[in-house]
Amino acid sequence: MLNELHIRNFAIIDDLHLVFGPGLNILTGETGAGKSIIIDALGLLLGDRAAAEWVRAGSEVASIEATFQLLEGAELTATVRHLLEEQGLDDSDHPYWLLLSREVRLNGRNICRVNGRAVNLQILGEITDQLIDVHGQGEHLNLLQPKTHLHLLDRFANLLPRRKEVANVVGQLRKVREELNRLRQDARTLAQRIDLLSFQAEEIQTANLKPGEDVELQSEQRRLGNAEALLKLAQTAQAILNEGEGEMPSAIDLVSEAVGRIEKLARIDPDMNQSALDGESLIEQLSDLARTLEDYAESLEFNPERLQEVEERLELLANLKRKYGDTIEQIVAFGQQAQKELDELGNWEIKTAALEKQEEALLRKIGKLGADLSERRKIAGEQLARGVEKELADLRMTRARFGVAVEQIDKADGAYLLETRRVAFDSTGLDQVEFLISANPGEPLKPMAKVASGGETARLMLALKSVLTHADATPTLIFDEIDQGIGGRVGATVGQKLWMLTGQQAPKAKNEEIVQHQVLCITHLPQLAAFGDQHFTVNKQVLPINGEERTHTVVRKLDEAARIEELVQMLGATGAAGRQSVEEMMDEANKVKRG
Repeated sequence: MLNELHIRNFAIIDDLHLVFGPGLNILTGETGAGKSIIIDALGLLLGDRAAAEWVRAGSEVASIEATFQLLEGAELTATVRHLLEEQGLDDSDHPYWLLLSREVRLNGRNICRVNGRAVNLQILGEITDQLIDVHGQGEHLNLLQPKTHLHLLDRFANLLPRRKEVANVVGQLRKVREELNRLRQDARTLAQRIDLLSFQAEEIQTANLKPGEDVELQSEQRRLGNAEALLKLAQTAQAILNEGEGEMPSAIDLVSEAVGRIEKLARIDPDMNQSALDGESLIEQLSDLARTLEDYAESLEFNPERLQEVEERLELLANLKRKYGDTIEQIVAFGQQAQKELDELGNWEIKTAALEKQEEALLRKIGKLGADLSERRKIAGEQLARGVEKELADLRMTRARFGVAVEQIDKADGAYLLETRRVAFDSTGLDQVEFLISANPGEPLKPMAKVASGGETARLMLALKSVLTHADATPTLIFDEIDQGIGGRVGATVGQKLWMLTGQQAPKAKNEEIVQHQVLCITHLPQLAAFGDQHFTVNKQVLPINGEERTHTVVRKLDEAARIEELVQMLGATGAAGRQSVEEMMDEANKVKRG
């Protein structure tokens, strides 16, 4: 609900701070005192167009700041908090309080904030649309928007669970159609894709790749390409170890002679025993090295044909790497993916036929579920219409007629309605729902948004709100001069209905759920004002500032005694008779409120 409203330098308002309470909040005062200006200020938070003319003369900026309290555990609270979290505007320290503000500057610049963070006007409007419904001069009213009618009707008839069933099937259909669209590509493009994939898969498969073979081939290429030099080096090294070179003895002979001398040393000095053993080990290592070199030399071959084969294979691998991946593993993976896609495209006709069959079944299921939902909506629409007409009769619109249009739009690829018709659909079902009204006898039912009379519109809104109370989750409802064109007798009825919107009455049935609203109402009728739970009076005062007289709007919350005086003034009666009439009015209102 709207907890606090702070308005500064707006029109004739200098600095106004209001604290509203739950239930029915009444604002009264003389015409021109600034009551509707308060609603205009709230309208800026709702996204209404701002103009520099709103800034109070002598000021640079006008500001409107509102604090809302969200009801813990309510469905609407979860919706609003989700919206805040999406935009990074939530306040984890105060999750059930919301601070909204807007500044209007003389230079035309506007600044909107949510919980102290700057946002654009669209986001501010999306949030406040969930919190406040205003019927006033700005005509900012969700009930006039056809897009809300279907949701309100479904909530009224408790059809949201059935609607969810339709939404689930529609979600399945969307996935099927996405897959079908992917398969139903242009035939030429599909053929080209199949040819390309076939070539790629065959080229990679024919190559018969083995992990690590490129490294092995590179090593073999180096050996084959340098076979002569490698043989000469190996033979020379082996000869030095075993045979020596020219008159020089072999390395093994020299080492053997040195080791023999070390052994003689060891026989004289035992400390040299380990050195003698190391020498013998060295002779064995040199002998092993000589044999290894001999074997290596024997393994070398001059094979130009094999070298050509290796180089051709390496060139093939390089070509594959340029096209399909940097490593053999990546090339193989590419080929596997190409084959997988090729297999899918190869049986695309079979898959397409299966998906088309599935699409047909889902369209018929949506049609069946949607038709059932439509029938229930039509029945609920009749019940809603009768309820609204009853409320309108209480409000002196006895000849008014109300209707709920539940219609479908033909569409060639739509859901099957019965067997002969295909209609458009979405996640809500098959229907386009709109509320209709005929305020005068002989006039046809027309969309609510086209109702011309402001007084009739106001009473229609009240009648709808009364019937849809349990379906409308908007926590704060504002009515600006809803008493336009009605008299005192109907004013009491209007007051009673406004108070009933607050949900403070006792339920008629044991399991009846009553949704509570905060209601703000500007009125000139004392019979209506008598039902208020809080009463504010709005007045103009002319005060001298810096030697110049300035007009100010002043709002005062009335206690019981002051409230009686205000109602006497509104009634236009004086003396004991007027006071007695007011007291009787208030007594009757209190009796209704006590049930």
